[in-house]
Amino acid sequence: MDELLNTIGLRVRAAREAHGWTRREVSERSGVSLRFLVQVESGRANISVKRLADLANALDTSASMLLSPVDEASQPVVALLGLRGAGKTTVGRQLARVRRVPFVELDRRIEQAAELSLSELFSLHGEDYYRRLERETLAEVLGERRPLVLATGGGLVTSPDTYALLRNAAVTVWLRARPEDHWNRVVRQGDRRPMADHPQAMADLRALLASREPLYAMAAHT
Repeated sequence: MDELLNTIGLRVRAAREAHGWTRREVSERSGVSLRFLVQVESGRANISVKRLADLANALDTSASMLLSPVDEASQPVVALLGLRGAGKTTVGRQLARVRRVPFVELDRRIEQAAELSLSELFSLHGEDYYRRLERETLAEVLGERRPLVLATGGGLVTSPDTYALLRNAAVTVWLRARPEDHWNRVVRQGDRRPMADHPQAMADLRALLASREPLYAMAAHT
């Protein structure tokens, strides 16, 4: 019974994270209380057939899928690489939904660990501290030993040890795009910082991409 409940918990959490939903959102969609949902995901809830069906409907899946064993060996970690604006979040969420596994953004996990936004982290502690925390956080994520889709920071590839750790433990995929595509996607997100007070911003972006292309090309897939 414990193994079955753990399987249900893993499946529910994976389906929720694949959609990018919070527990509260799933609770509201399913009618299952937030407290009970926490128990389900932790494998401690003896859930009824009706509640399981309600959760499955809310998660756009089936009860049989939530009951099926998790074959982690056939579900590796897929890590997406690329500069900001490569589409890592969009592609990552879609891929995670198809694979029915969690989607994790490494930078969000770093922010949670530091209890600071990335801009605050860089401003207060500098890049060296960020890179150290990036490696520690990556090791923690990979140490969870569960299938997932991981969106990495654009500069992770510049840290040899961190990049080697990632390539050894995950299937790496470079989301290749032209400088113009990176630029336009960032601007479409409502962020006009790339062009603010930086007349050479596009030239800088081209140079940055050119300098990192050999590193991104080390990914297993492009």
